Amino acid sequence: MDHATEVFQPLQADDPPMVAGYRLAARLGAGGMGRVYLSHTQGGRPVAIKVIRPELADDPTFRRGFRREIKAAQRVRGAYTAELIDGDADGVPPWLATLYVPGPSLAEAVARRGPLPVPAVLWLMAGVAEALQAIHAAGIVHRDLKPSNVLLAADGPRVIDFGISLASGITSHTATGATVGTPQFMAPEQASGGGVTAATDVFALGQTAAFAALGEPLYGDGNSVGVLYRIVHSEPDLSLLPAQLRPLMARCLAADPGQRATPAEIVEWCRQRLGRDADAGAGPAVWREVMGPEVTVPSPVPHPTPVHTMPLLAQPQLQRRPQPTVPDERRARRRRTRMLAVVVTVGSLLSVGVAWTNLDMSERLRDRNAAESSTSGQESSARSSTSSSTSGASSGSGAGGRTSGGSRPSSTASKPPKPIPYPVQMLNATIPLDMKDPYRFLNDAKDVKDDRSAKERKADIRFVCGQTCALESDTSLIDWVPSEKPGATLESCRATLADAEHRLPLAIVAAGSEICFEHPSGDIALFVVDVKSTALPDSGFVSGEMTVWRGAA
Repeated sequence: MDHATEVFQPLQADDPPMVAGYRLAARLGAGGMGRVYLSHTQGGRPVAIKVIRPELADDPTFRRGFRREIKAAQRVRGAYTAELIDGDADGVPPWLATLYVPGPSLAEAVARRGPLPVPAVLWLMAGVAEALQAIHAAGIVHRDLKPSNVLLAADGPRVIDFGISLASGITSHTATGATVGTPQFMAPEQASGGGVTAATDVFALGQTAAFAALGEPLYGDGNSVGVLYRIVHSEPDLSLLPAQLRPLMARCLAADPGQRATPAEIVEWCRQRLGRDADAGAGPAVWREVMGPEVTVPSPVPHPTPVHTMPLLAQPQLQRRPQPTVPDERRARRRRTRMLAVVVTVGSLLSVGVAWTNLDMSERLRDRNAAESSTSGQESSARSSTSSSTSGASSGSGAGGRTSGGSRPSSTASKPPKPIPYPVQMLNATIPLDMKDPYRFLNDAKDVKDDRSAKERKADIRFVCGQTCALESDTSLIDWVPSEKPGATLESCRATLADAEHRLPLAIVAAGSEICFEHPSGDIALFVVDVKSTALPDSGFVSGEMTVWRGAA
């Protein structure tokens, strides 16, 4: 599969052909907030359309925040930002459009080629710092600057998702409380729930640049609690970084926000060390190597071509003709007679065809009605038989699947269950997932440190690694939503769980995968994977965001 095929995925059956007048050309991906599509403006300029997930769209609090942040983000104008050009928080569904950036994210580039060389890191920091200047000038704090929110274009980086990070906080809290952001790239004041300022984004810039230089987060991976503890209580190990970058990194990563460099100072510091390349109007040659081969953006989807039907008979000529002579009149009369005969013959054939069609349709409708009546009677009889046979039956557990002899409770309640977000979930050998209290083991620092296994903690979902790694449960059902249908909903989880079992091998799971759980109480959960690490089973884990619908089964 080539890079273009990986970037531009064909639309699936459940993808809309159009969103708010934008004709969709391809699918770009899916995440915690929704799906992203490629489209074009009326002038043919490519744009990225983000369509919000249904469970978020149904939350009034989310819509209010989303509306506020769209208005704020529309004020941002910068050379290194992906400009927000349109959006509607009150749409069905809510959506927004930004200019499309033809290039990989920093996270993708590092995963593909490893750590970036120093000149590319300097170019990255200068561009992102300039983007932060434009964002802060509009009165916005990004709050969630990280490698996946930095795209690498041919002429420099582009910062995305600014301004909507506060709205997306409904699915981006941490285990420490109502803090917005991604744990590995938070500032100390953000991780501890303190005040967030422009200096918070500078700390995140330092961590993002360190990731680019090292190929991994500066404060390490692992569960969110451990990472946040290190950020708040320990100094970063700058000896891991190239010597040329350490002075600037030390200023960006200062624990005291007042001691951090400003974006303007970062731009100047990097320009001095880039030298002539800083004034060349594009990144150095090494930057173009980092972003990889350029891809061809699909063309705009054409408007449907209108269908024009030809008239059955030519329209009569209205202009006056010369009066015919007597022989001409006889010939014209004969022609009219022949034409009349043809018309009568055609009309007779059409009448016969219509009659046969009506007769055939009548017979089909009669047969269908008879079949439906027969089926209805059989279904009614079957329901009566099932009701009488199950009324006294005792419930039993099937072999690795759904309860035998039972049936799913009706989902036609008068009011649909409300989605409850539980972001930043993490499972490993000692931290299981409790669907009734998802933050139960993450918040318990003692449990995180001791050596008891996940099974000893008696929670619903466990992370286990033997010859292979898997998620398993003694009581809850687990299944994976096929990757060709991202953006799972409550209904698709119900369908997925119809044939679910109590164990899911993680070999089929990757970042962005969606997993559905069903608790015996009837709670259904959707888990969107952010990171899966199973290369070293002893330290393996899976993390992501979860949404729970209580009593939805």
